[in-house]
Amino acid sequence: MNKTNVIRLLEASKIPHVIKTYEVNEDDLSGTLVAQKIGVNEEIVFKTLIAEGDKTGINVFCVPVNSELNLQKAATVSSNKKVELIPTKNLLVVTGYVRGGCSPIGMKKKYPTFIDETAQLFDMIYISAGIRGMQVGVPPDALQMFISSIFTDLT
Repeated sequence: MNKTNVIRLLEASKIPHVIKTYEVNEDDLSGTLVAQKIGVNEEIVFKTLIAEGDKTGINVFCVPVNSELNLQKAATVSSNKKVELIPTKNLLVVTGYVRGGCSPIGMKKKYPTFIDETAQLFDMIYISAGIRGMQVGVPPDALQMFISSIFTDLT
């Protein structure tokens, strides 16, 4: 297994983590399918969404795969009047990651990051390890401190 930048950063910072790999279905990149493939409940697998605010620019939001990001709540917590998800075609340029492999760790730039508060209910949550086909489980508090994010209600 090749180490991704996400895994290298976690190891360098001595953050405990668990790696889970799975077979990628290019026709279905849904987080629900990812949760099934790695054998965990949907509420502990978090998708990373990138949005642009009308005042603050790019922001990162992590929400459970079985939930939808509430754009109004996202705008409020990020000090914007409105936010919109960026077009998928811009994802690689903005983050360095492709759709289905976007992680809040190791992006090209440091963006304000917000994690849905439900993450705090669990000992471990899963996020993308930076590529399709690999998830990494991390304690939510360790993730929050490592990426200097804020826990808040996003759904």
